[in-house]
Amino acid sequence: MNPKAVLVGTLLSAGGCCAAVAQSQVVDGTSPEALPLEETVVRGEYLHSSKVNALRSPTPILDVPQSLSIVTSEMITQRGFTSVADVVDYMPGVTMSQGEGHRDAVVFRGVRSTADFFIDGVRDDVQYYRPLYNLEQLEVLRGPNALLFGRGGTGGILNRVTKKAEPGQQFTQLLGYADTFGAGGVQFDSNWSVGNDSGFRLNGMLEGLKNHRDFFDGERLGINPTFKTRLSDDTVVDVSYEYVDHEQFIDRGIPTGSDGRPVGAFEKITFGDAEVNATTLQAHILLASLDHNFSDATKGKVTLFYGDYDKSYENFYTSAYDQAASPGEVTLDGYIDTTQRQNTVLSGSLVHESVFLGTQHRFLGGVEMVNTRSDQDRWNAFWSDSADDTETFFINRPIDVLGGVGVNARGQQTVNDFGVDLNDDTAVAIDVYSAFIQDEITLTERLDVIVGARFDRFEIDVFDAVSNDTSSRSDQEVSPRLGVVYKPAVNMSLYASYSESFLPRSGEQFANINGSKGQLDPNTFDNMELGFKWDLASGLSLTAAAFRIQQTSPQVADDDPATLDVIETETDGVELQLQGQFTGSWYLSAAYTYLDGEQVDRSGPTGKRPRELPENMFSLWNYVQLSQKFSAGLGLTYQDESFINNSNSAVLPSYTRVDAALYYQFSSSLRMQVNFENLTDTAYYPSSHSTHQATVGAPFNARFAITKDF
Repeated sequence: MNPKAVLVGTLLSAGGCCAAVAQSQVVDGTSPEALPLEETVVRGEYLHSSKVNALRSPTPILDVPQSLSIVTSEMITQRGFTSVADVVDYMPGVTMSQGEGHRDAVVFRGVRSTADFFIDGVRDDVQYYRPLYNLEQLEVLRGPNALLFGRGGTGGILNRVTKKAEPGQQFTQLLGYADTFGAGGVQFDSNWSVGNDSGFRLNGMLEGLKNHRDFFDGERLGINPTFKTRLSDDTVVDVSYEYVDHEQFIDRGIPTGSDGRPVGAFEKITFGDAEVNATTLQAHILLASLDHNFSDATKGKVTLFYGDYDKSYENFYTSAYDQAASPGEVTLDGYIDTTQRQNTVLSGSLVHESVFLGTQHRFLGGVEMVNTRSDQDRWNAFWSDSADDTETFFINRPIDVLGGVGVNARGQQTVNDFGVDLNDDTAVAIDVYSAFIQDEITLTERLDVIVGARFDRFEIDVFDAVSNDTSSRSDQEVSPRLGVVYKPAVNMSLYASYSESFLPRSGEQFANINGSKGQLDPNTFDNMELGFKWDLASGLSLTAAAFRIQQTSPQVADDDPATLDVIETETDGVELQLQGQFTGSWYLSAAYTYLDGEQVDRSGPTGKRPRELPENMFSLWNYVQLSQKFSAGLGLTYQDESFINNSNSAVLPSYTRVDAALYYQFSSSLRMQVNFENLTDTAYYPSSHSTHQATVGAPFNARFAITKDF
């Protein structure tokens, strides 16, 4: 008998239905003013932000006119999550793009982003894979909202809240894991009390990377010391430093065939070079903050962030494949790309609660200055036989190229040189000055109004070494936010909101200023959202949202370069989320998303659907406590088919993946778990980057972990 089938049957019988591991939430009605200054925790309906947090003000989740999701550190550990992609799989409204095999790339409500990432509320826009080892929680806020985040965030943002030192406490936790692919690693989390008012905490990880694909390997090291001291009853200083060193193989998937779908016969072939395809990152991240209570009603925060990133990646990948004409041949392209970036962010905010003109107000105001210096270059491949950046090879396992030397489909030896064809070499200087203000007004016991706006001045200078030319542009944008929240009951809210964001035409990574002499205005994004939130019972909540995102993109007119056309594209959607303790021993998490959209060009609607926009997505996860020591989890994720490209000629097929977990608590300080992915060994393709780069999903695998508390 198939052991996997037996395991599925056992878990289904034990769990009652599919769903997932996560911690139960504790309902805490404590007022924000009574909470300790340093805490940043999720307690029931409150997402406290007196420490660091994407919301910036201590607003109950029921009163936030926006769709959001939170994953705590306990959930990350219990579910065996090791990447942002793992977390996103079980969230509504968001999916992962491939990211060319070297970076996180999230699709927020149909808008792909490589830069809408934040760490402790501060922009973290370099392209890399973000680790989870040192997180207190991970937050995803959906919908454009420049008031809190400034430029970008066009479909939403992802914020990582890191673990901070805890004065007065001493603990250590060790976690070790290994999986059936051969990957393994250790993580540790230690906290020491330094006197009565200070604490030191050290988080670290060391991982060896392996997966189901040929040649894939790598290593990742992360270390994050933090120090916290209470200068007085009203003032806390927090300082942290993180070093990340990451190296891994780049895998950009497999090509699509004549039917526009990934060629299943190629799923075991890696279309790259075992020695060339690799990405490296060294990052130094320093964050210091000062929190001060001026009074019970007024709190301030100043944050200084500095990040120094050195990133490189080089790779070959499939750029063309014609299954009908040349089924046994593939065309590879390639390049090497480097980025050295330094980000400095200084921000300050003030929250003040008062009664004004007979109504209750929570004012939020702040300023932010961002300085970015970024040098990036790209060298194209140059093959000796074709004297071009592309070369054709026979499809074998492996492809006949190693270390940039191979035999092409013409039977000729060909050698690549990444030092011949310079594609671009730019040095970028960016300065951003921002100010924002928001007022949360309690008109009645049941009715709140949120109104605010942000002013951003975005200045960019780009030196292009190839053309020996410097171009500059300055954009000034005012981004409003408006929300109305009605609470028919203390545990229920209905809301309507409108928010805006913008993205300068230099894009997310500032490689250039698009348009003749930088004349193009930023793209703007408007979000209209209607939502419903309901805390059904202690620890169980239901949220729903319907939204429309409208993108406005000025383009130079074809018939008159002196004028601009304005192109508008709309994406509509619905999100549902149910999570919490269904019973005392059963935790349930379920999410559903519906997305619809149509591309628009100068001629109007095209009838084509935007890429990476599945119509339906669904996830379900259960965690069931079967006995005092034994528990189990079972869940699934479903994603509709979506288009790989905007021409709608290539498709990612729909798929359903089943996951599971088993847990055993040996003692109060020692526990073991095994997480199973793709229990039914389904062949699937979860993401892509372009037409001939479809990611091959992992087959059935298991991850074993032991956690020890001291």
